[in-house]
Amino acid sequence: MFWPKIFIVAANMNMNVILSVHFLCFFLLTTSFIKTYGINVGANESDRIVDLPGVPSSPSVSHFSGYITVNEDHGRALFYWFFEAQSEPSKKPLLLWLNGGPGCSSVGYGAAIEIGPLLVNKNGEGLNFNPYSWNQEANLLFVESPVGVGFSYTNTSSDLTILEDNFVAEDAYNFLVNWLQRFPQFKSRGFFISGESYGGHYIPQLAELIFDRNKDKNKYPFINLKGFIVGNPETEDYYDYKGLLEYAWSHAVISDQQYDKAKQVCDFKQFQWSNECNKAMNEVFQDYSEIDIYNIYAPKCRLNSTSAIASEGLEQLTKGRNDYRMKRKRIFGGYDPCYSTYAEKYFNRIDVQSSFHVNTERGNTNITWEVCNNSILQTYNFSVFSILPIYTKLIKGGLKIWIYSGDADGRVPVIGTRYCVEALGLPLKSSWRSWYLDNQVGGRIVEYEGLTYVTVRGAGHLVPLNKPKEALSLIHSFLAGDRLPTRR
Repeated sequence: MFWPKIFIVAANMNMNVILSVHFLCFFLLTTSFIKTYGINVGANESDRIVDLPGVPSSPSVSHFSGYITVNEDHGRALFYWFFEAQSEPSKKPLLLWLNGGPGCSSVGYGAAIEIGPLLVNKNGEGLNFNPYSWNQEANLLFVESPVGVGFSYTNTSSDLTILEDNFVAEDAYNFLVNWLQRFPQFKSRGFFISGESYGGHYIPQLAELIFDRNKDKNKYPFINLKGFIVGNPETEDYYDYKGLLEYAWSHAVISDQQYDKAKQVCDFKQFQWSNECNKAMNEVFQDYSEIDIYNIYAPKCRLNSTSAIASEGLEQLTKGRNDYRMKRKRIFGGYDPCYSTYAEKYFNRIDVQSSFHVNTERGNTNITWEVCNNSILQTYNFSVFSILPIYTKLIKGGLKIWIYSGDADGRVPVIGTRYCVEALGLPLKSSWRSWYLDNQVGGRIVEYEGLTYVTVRGAGHLVPLNKPKEALSLIHSFLAGDRLPTRR
């Protein structure tokens, strides 16, 4: 409204004055715009990745990485890797991906071997473009959570001894709030959460925290949460372990005698297992150690890994870690020793860490990066038995919720997840049926009022790794609202 008056006056001044007035007007308008809309112009440009080693020359990828502080008093910061959508990023939703473990990296798994546009190649020396990346459908955000995972850190060592689900959810929430300050163009964008394995705890709990705090807009910033999708998720210990045992027996991994013994001595409804149950389940996992529990029909990896996780995964489980913290046996979710080797080789390169801005934040020293932090698994406080009440709450709250299962996964098998879904007691919307891709059965789908459950045929624990084309079809259907094809 005040521009015309200024330029009338300016017309009678010399050129220097005109330019000064013009600059002043631009400054005032820009400042007002920033204050009004909270836009921090250029705040994220320092996080842009411009020289990541091994990136293919085409197509071009717009991506960012860095640290977001989640607790200033303790010096806690989470590391992220963000990819803009391949096309129309200003119109596509924002999709957060979280891996589980607990203790496994979303950068090392989700971004680098599953759904990101740049996948670590099989010698760990570079990156390949992923033609089935989920950033065809959304702007992709990967976060290494909790602190102690990957490049994420805390300056207060005692934080690592008190990690549990609520702690992780609070830090993830603070990460989102602060990340959206750095990338304000996504504040009003539709926001979804995705992930797998112990992300079956992280994701619904984070969604619940956002859902609750969105009700108090005077105290908390609004996050435009639309829904979440979880793959092979740990959901309730009773059904998950009941399903694990039944799957091992029904897929000829264990004998009838082992199955009968474990059923007799194990009460999976108890948070702490008896010594007899631990012994019986140790035998189950010992048989699984001969094959790949995460994909029972895949060849077992024979690479020698420098990762402590690769050498200790199932071995740790069968040593009887039966101390006061943990009376049930735990094993990483989302662990693949071959791909761990490739990822660790790449992300431990000094030039890679420099491109990721890791050295800028933590000093000019090389950080030892692991795809999974074994100490977190051993010290994590498993305090939440069931996530099902959160599902009930958020379904009533109107969020879009999907669950999917690779049906060749022995770690969080389809049987246990089906038990969990059925336990919700939801009205049936459309019955169990096949869905198709390229004239072949991609899996099965069943729709309930408020929840959709999908299986992916022949996929293991990491569905996008084993069946990338099917996984892309799945996420397109979830985000776009297009139904998975149920006819050839």
